Amino acid sequence: MRVAMKESATKFGVKMLVVIEFAFDVGDDEWKRFHSLVTRMGRGSKIIIVSRLQRLARFGSVKPIFLSAMSYDELRYLFKALSFGSEDPTEHPQLVQIADEFAKRFHGTEGSLVATNAYADVLRRNLDVKFWRCILDKGMRMVKRNLAIYGMHPNTLMYHGHPVDITDFALHPLSMTPYSASFSVKKESPSVTFGDLITDPSVRPKGDFTLIVWESRIPPHKSFPKSVTSCAQVAHQGSVMPGRKRQGVPI
Repeated sequence: MRVAMKESATKFGVKMLVVIEFAFDVGDDEWKRFHSLVTRMGRGSKIIIVSRLQRLARFGSVKPIFLSAMSYDELRYLFKALSFGSEDPTEHPQLVQIADEFAKRFHGTEGSLVATNAYADVLRRNLDVKFWRCILDKGMRMVKRNLAIYGMHPNTLMYHGHPVDITDFALHPLSMTPYSASFSVKKESPSVTFGDLITDPSVRPKGDFTLIVWESRIPPHKSFPKSVTSCAQVAHQGSVMPGRKRQGVPI
């Protein structure tokens, strides 16, 4: 859970605006205690809830606003705008074709917006056809590996808090897991950005580390850190999603 608060003084006391981002559900009793605390701070205090969990709409006092997934054309346009930056895509027809292939891979998968930004940040560094194809190939191999092992797309695995094999990014057996409320980011843990790892696997720290998948360039610069552990193949044993059959995949 992430909480952002802003306060202002009025003649009725301190008025609060609290924005809460929920990554998982909470109990009704816990919510009532928190809600009571905020509303006692001052008349006119408001709470805004942001979450991908529709069941949390039960806590709202107004009609919830649901954001629908982007269409393919919208995602394709966004990815091109992010990947080319100030460059004119029409001057790079081969890169446009590769960008379209990326958009096809992202569309319809959970977590596609983060993946869109993460890959676009990497591609924008080098408008070279071979470079873009190399990044696309690594991403496709990573998807195929996880489909073969878990039977699910990596974005879906991450959404459910399940480990993802990223061996193809680092050329070394690695398992990536989302941080949770019970497993917070360790400040002393070495960290590497997704862009640095996928373009130069030699930057991989020895042992466990934090992978910054993407960090927003807009304040407050929200980041998406993941926990990365070596020996991904060991982690796979006993961690297959229910109803899925494990298949062998060579490194």
